Amino acid sequence: MDDYLFDSNVKACAVVQEKSHYIEIFNYSDASFNSCEDHPLTDDEFENFLGRRGAFEPPKLKDGVQLLDGIRLVVQKNANNNDTFSPNFISLSHSQYRSMVRTMHLPFRAVEGGSLVGPVFWCEYDQDEDDHHLQIIFRKSDVRKKGKTRGWEIMLSHSFNTGITTGFVKGTESSSINEVLKHLMSCHSEVGHPMLLPIIILSHDLSAEVDIRQRDARDWLRRLENAITMRQEIEKKEEYTNFDLDGINQDLVECHSRVLWKRPQAYQEIIKEMKAAMDKFKEYENEGQSPHKLSNPKLKALHNSMRSRLEFYRVKLTGQEHYIHTTLERLRVQQQALYNIITQKESKLNLEMAAQQRRLAHASKRDGTAMKTLSLLGAIFLPGTFLSSVFSMTFFNFKVSDNSEVSQELWIYFVITIPLTLAIVGAWWLMDHRREKRYAIEDRDIEKGIERMEHEILAIMRNKTMKTANTWGSGLRSPTSKISHNISDNLEKIG
Repeated sequence: MDDYLFDSNVKACAVVQEKSHYIEIFNYSDASFNSCEDHPLTDDEFENFLGRRGAFEPPKLKDGVQLLDGIRLVVQKNANNNDTFSPNFISLSHSQYRSMVRTMHLPFRAVEGGSLVGPVFWCEYDQDEDDHHLQIIFRKSDVRKKGKTRGWEIMLSHSFNTGITTGFVKGTESSSINEVLKHLMSCHSEVGHPMLLPIIILSHDLSAEVDIRQRDARDWLRRLENAITMRQEIEKKEEYTNFDLDGINQDLVECHSRVLWKRPQAYQEIIKEMKAAMDKFKEYENEGQSPHKLSNPKLKALHNSMRSRLEFYRVKLTGQEHYIHTTLERLRVQQQALYNIITQKESKLNLEMAAQQRRLAHASKRDGTAMKTLSLLGAIFLPGTFLSSVFSMTFFNFKVSDNSEVSQELWIYFVITIPLTLAIVGAWWLMDHRREKRYAIEDRDIEKGIERMEHEILAIMRNKTMKTANTWGSGLRSPTSKISHNISDNLEKIG
């Protein structure tokens, strides 16, 4: 079954080209034979490297000199093709990939994990009863970022008979594979343990950079808390210079993303699986079925040291998990507070729109009052005007003296008309002035009410965020309830 699945999966993969190197490290009972090499690997030498032929043939040893352990790797340490970690892509030709996996006893299942994003760790024995191998897959990749895939992967197979670990290592330039391989070559005397390379990779992946980024995110969170809920935990120079809702919202999202970088829960599972893999190695070695036993003091010390390191990482990740959880909870509080502020800003906008509509209503009312006044004035003076026009017609003859064309009583008309007109116009002006003054006072009250409501609403939100503990279990009326009561009164006044 495994053979068929392996061949069919390899056949379904597209091929991308990457430059290959090889690393060979061998340790002998006579240290003068020890070797540590890292060189380019060309296509015409690929099969020779796998079969240890030609330039890669083992050296002839003196009598009594034995091979202790070693590691042989096909390496692609600066993979740069955009699809090198995409699903259903391999970076060796189909024939090279099949030959490498079969010759080095690498796990067939690795090609099935090409779509995994990781981090993922898997370790099991193979099914070869004559030459047992401990097989390992350790992989971490991600979707494209700026058009390129990112990640690293290793496939390893440790032979209990020879003590040699063979494998395939690939990583992009953005990964820490280059540093990992330098680290491996500096530990050349310890390559007899198959878990050495995976734990070196884990050590670089859980470097201090993770803790530093979490501390930076917490500092950023405190600045956001100062801007949103006025918590005084930062220096004056670190405060936001202006309260820009869009900018602060973007900062909240970015800060949240940084906190979620390399979640510790995933690596805690990796550590659990690595401990199980080390137990498998120790169990097989202690059964006496391997000539490279853990009774070797150096190998045993290395095994215990790596177990201790894994336990250290477990404790470190537990503390990191609690720290991240606290940061995320505080971020959620700030996100909710910012949402409340945005909601209150929208409420203020609605109040301002209502105030503008009320002013328009007042203006319409004033226009209606002016039209009413004009209609009243017309109703008062129209009859007199009409009668004056009628009686001035030639159909009527009012007797005047022979020496005058104007009646002697004409002055009476002006004496009565002018004061009466002035009195009516003055009364109308006085009433209209008082009405305008009342309208202006009402407009000012509306503006003050809107501003007061905004301040009190923000005060409620900040008091609920910062002083909730002060109001719990208190039989007295809380400050927030007083503010809420004041807002209700203002709404009633404005309405």
